[in-house]
Amino acid sequence: MKSRILIIGACGQIGTELTLTLRNRFGADKVVASDIREGNEDIMGEGHFELLDATDLAAVEDVIFRYKVDTVYLMAAMLSAIAERFPAKAWHLNMTSLFNVLNLAKDKKVKKVFWPSSIAVFGETTPAQDTPQLTVMEPSTVYGISKQTGERWCEYYHNKYDVDVRSIRYPGLISYTTEPGGGTTDYAVDIYHRALKHGQYRSFLNKGTILPMMYMDDAIRATIGIMDAPKKNIKVRSSYNLAGVSYAPEDVAASIQKVIPNFEISYEPDFRQAIADSWPESIDDSVARKDWGWEHKFDLDAITKVMLDNLEERYK
Repeated sequence: MKSRILIIGACGQIGTELTLTLRNRFGADKVVASDIREGNEDIMGEGHFELLDATDLAAVEDVIFRYKVDTVYLMAAMLSAIAERFPAKAWHLNMTSLFNVLNLAKDKKVKKVFWPSSIAVFGETTPAQDTPQLTVMEPSTVYGISKQTGERWCEYYHNKYDVDVRSIRYPGLISYTTEPGGGTTDYAVDIYHRALKHGQYRSFLNKGTILPMMYMDDAIRATIGIMDAPKKNIKVRSSYNLAGVSYAPEDVAASIQKVIPNFEISYEPDFRQAIADSWPESIDDSVARKDWGWEHKFDLDAITKVMLDNLEERYK
């Protein structure tokens, strides 16, 4: 591997673990981490790091040129809950950063691009159960609108300019290594912190709110898996559905109570409830499984075990 990988948004929830995984696989010298801010010790301690504004085309191009980058993972984005507070800023970040990378790929300055979409592209008119790969998409959030628009542009750049851009629609993601990043599904991370620290959790989503979720290790495997797949196998150039497990807040509570019997949960829905209500409950990802061999490994109890085991030391 003579060239290098650039991860834009390397200090976020997904970017952090993706950076460490790729550095472990290819070597620290081969992976350039970048973000608008500095990251934790793991990100900064070894390997290349660049402070980078993803909306600054000249700066992005400069990093790609200096490090001889041929593959870009564009992970920078403003997530659903925060984007609702700052819609114009969210649109600018989410769309300008994508255009910057797609145009560099169109100009043959980058060979391969990964860009994440989300279940936020779906809306209230989308079938809520086993949402198919091709379906109605009428997102009602700024984040979802930007992701749906991004999917169309990715497909356009592939069809028009043969840009090798690949994408998956992430469900809610669970990880112990980074703090929640402003998403509607972040309750499913915070609940484990609160369980260990306080023995109770007040959920901002109501009981019975079922959403598709996934443990971070599965998401990282999927991200690298689609990038490893032969180009001819990638038949969907908008974004692939991706699924792990679906559950509601009370299901997480019940799983935690198997380990912490006195744990209690209460419900106080806020503005994020409306966002969650517009999203599917379960996802049909059979196309990804067929095209490039995707499969998940973690169920809810496995997620609970790894989260509590790894967070326990922090709250002793």
